[in-house]
Amino acid sequence: MDKRYEVHCLVDRHFYETPDRLTAPGAEGDDALFEPARRPAPGRWRTARSGDWLHLIPDGRQLPPQGWKIHVSATADSAEKTAAAVWDYCIPRGISFKFVPSRPLLHLRNSKYAARDGSGKFVTVYPQDEEQLHTVLTELHEIVGGRPGPYILTDLRWHEGPLYVRYGAFERRYCLDERGTLVPAVEDGEGRLVPDTRNPAFQVPAWVPLPDFLAPHLAARNATTVGELPYRIEKALHFSNGGGVYRGTGTRDGRAVVLKEGRPYAGLAADGADAIARLERERTALERLSGLGVAPAVRDWCTLGDHRFLVMDFVEGRTLNSYFAERHPLLTTDPDPAALADYTAWALRIHRAVEEAVEAVHGRGVVFNDLHMFNIMVAPDERSVVLIDFEAAADVSDRSRQVVAHPGFCAPAGRTGTDTDRYALACLRLALFLPVTTLLAVDRGKAAHLAEVIAAEFPDVPREFLDEAVAEITRDGGAATALPDPGDWPRSRDSMVRALLASATPDRDDRLFPGDVAQFTEGGGLGLAHGAAGVLYALAETGAPRYETGERWLLDHTDPAPPGTPPGLYDGLAGVAFVLDGLGHRDRALDLAGTVLGERWQRLGSGLHGGVAGIGLVLDHLARTTGERDFHERAVEAAQLLADRMAAPATPGPVRAGLLHGATGPALFFLRLYERTGAPALLELAEAALRADLERCVRTARGALAVDEGWRTMPYLGDGSVGIGAVLDDYLGHVPGSDLAEARSGILAAASSRFYAQPGLFQGRAGMIWHLARTTAPGAAPDHLARQVAALGWYGMAYQGELAFPGHQMMRLSMDLATGTAGCLLALGTALGDRTAQLPFLPRPHGRP
Repeated sequence: MDKRYEVHCLVDRHFYETPDRLTAPGAEGDDALFEPARRPAPGRWRTARSGDWLHLIPDGRQLPPQGWKIHVSATADSAEKTAAAVWDYCIPRGISFKFVPSRPLLHLRNSKYAARDGSGKFVTVYPQDEEQLHTVLTELHEIVGGRPGPYILTDLRWHEGPLYVRYGAFERRYCLDERGTLVPAVEDGEGRLVPDTRNPAFQVPAWVPLPDFLAPHLAARNATTVGELPYRIEKALHFSNGGGVYRGTGTRDGRAVVLKEGRPYAGLAADGADAIARLERERTALERLSGLGVAPAVRDWCTLGDHRFLVMDFVEGRTLNSYFAERHPLLTTDPDPAALADYTAWALRIHRAVEEAVEAVHGRGVVFNDLHMFNIMVAPDERSVVLIDFEAAADVSDRSRQVVAHPGFCAPAGRTGTDTDRYALACLRLALFLPVTTLLAVDRGKAAHLAEVIAAEFPDVPREFLDEAVAEITRDGGAATALPDPGDWPRSRDSMVRALLASATPDRDDRLFPGDVAQFTEGGGLGLAHGAAGVLYALAETGAPRYETGERWLLDHTDPAPPGTPPGLYDGLAGVAFVLDGLGHRDRALDLAGTVLGERWQRLGSGLHGGVAGIGLVLDHLARTTGERDFHERAVEAAQLLADRMAAPATPGPVRAGLLHGATGPALFFLRLYERTGAPALLELAEAALRADLERCVRTARGALAVDEGWRTMPYLGDGSVGIGAVLDDYLGHVPGSDLAEARSGILAAASSRFYAQPGLFQGRAGMIWHLARTTAPGAAPDHLARQVAALGWYGMAYQGELAFPGHQMMRLSMDLATGTAGCLLALGTALGDRTAQLPFLPRPHGRP
């Protein structure tokens, strides 16, 4: 589970939302703001908000683009006084600074699953140069030195804190990292933009000398090492903002152990307890459970610096979630009845073992409070289980709400004590067969539908086993809402359109339609993947009435485009230009294309999503629709640039494969340009690019061809084999005898699985529907498509009584093209519509009915 998403679930029960809106009017209100955040800006100063920061900037003062910056950490109790102290110090001296303006936002920044690279950063001060850096550190330390605060992992601590320093960017500049992703940048010693790395460890760029006055502090930092512990750490198992979890061996007895780290003031739970307090809770609970055999035994309690380590016996086995990829019988096109029966027997046995373990825990007066599949270790015999991670455990008499819990197993408000574990056990009954219980975080009424799906797919599951789960999950509310079946077109289309329009917020500037958390980064609210352009495109492609208010919003918010908006097809301005041109707004489309050409687009990565291939396709499209020769010449320039990159032996190839980020994007561009120009070299380049991505694919145990990412295999449209297959189909329309055709059967199997974890277009079932609706691969059968369309309903949710779909991670609904309802709408339109709905530059191939 991607922990970035949890913090975006705190504001709205339906959609991902920026956490800074917790302090907006109608949410927490001004009372949540620290006193300095309520002060008016002094004369010749201005304030600005960006994300969870409040900036104070003196007029006329020009900062360098990068340099040494000072961070100040704080606790909830010390934050207000610390912010006031920094304000009172910096304002008279004309020093720019920013700070987190409210208690809720500070809590989120230091919460357990907050980003480790931002942990502890409460205030940032921007000195003009190294001399001022030294002065500010010295003088500000006299004022706030020694106050408590979380250790800032990316920085070097000044004395005992809470002041820290690191070298990095002051102003927003961007470059591509090794994965082709646009990231914050600094200028290196040769004037090139390189990633401003923010790994959770202090690093000085190679071209930057460490100031002499920081050297003693670096030496002090390096003086403390884990070698002081009586354990040899062998492997990091997990990291969170509260600390790491490590596998190790005792140097005194050779015993295999797990060391769990707690950092003071960091890794906060909902009740404000830091990682050390939670580690102490876990130690207490495990000691009470000693001898039961259902929880790890405590071996030691260590201190290293100001960190604590709970040392436990290493538990042999694997977490329950790890069994799904190899055991789950729905990960194939036609599940074998015997495999279904065997899996059902195994799952029922495992669930009973977990129930018995929980009953034993309750018998010792302890509530687990965080039961989910990642916290259940299945023994090598696959019969017994051990529960792990008791940091949320409490006494059975404690009536407090859960403070740390997996969203797919978190009990609703009002459930406390042993009821929280019973709720999680009920969710586990469903998740063992259909692991999509994060949907219950949006609507618990979905439990009844999931039970019906399980009963149909797994006929040997006892009906009472499912009915009891639904009754427990919904016993205090959660009636299901009747929704149209996705295959009931155009009724399903009209319902999805009503849901999309009901979700629109034309009064907001950051986004029009709610979608993935990516929309809150630069340009996300505008673009094709996660922004307004993608939803408007899906509406147009599926024959929905025009949403003129939305078109006007997109026109207004690109006049001009916000600074820093990426230029690419799916992430930025090129995609917006493509959509606006299709909607008849050609003048704005040409303006945006001109903006793209005014950027250094040649330095972008090669991919379709945000790189040269996507921009080249849009330029070629505009050359056709406008007749302007310059666009065609620039498209040819893009093709030549991609060809040169492929031919350069010293240039590393794409580190990712697939349609959006791999060589398949350039293959699509070469293919479309070939269809326009007839140049044979372009067809050869398309073949070479497709071959490069197919070499990154492997056959799974079930015969599907999938992209091998090293730690997982990907079948999906965006980053997996199905996206490669879509362009391969088009290529084979020109070269039907190519040996690349051998891959089609494996890709067809990848698109025909009975189960996918998510519904979205680029990383879920909707992408499989889209592919099956247009593929010309031999063996593609209508019943494969029909089953995928019907199964899309597994994820259907109600929004204002209409059909909508959850986004990535399925903790909230999404309306965007890449992850949510608009993408499902487009896929269903491709499969069922009476017009040719298509993805950009991927029309229905010749020969497909």
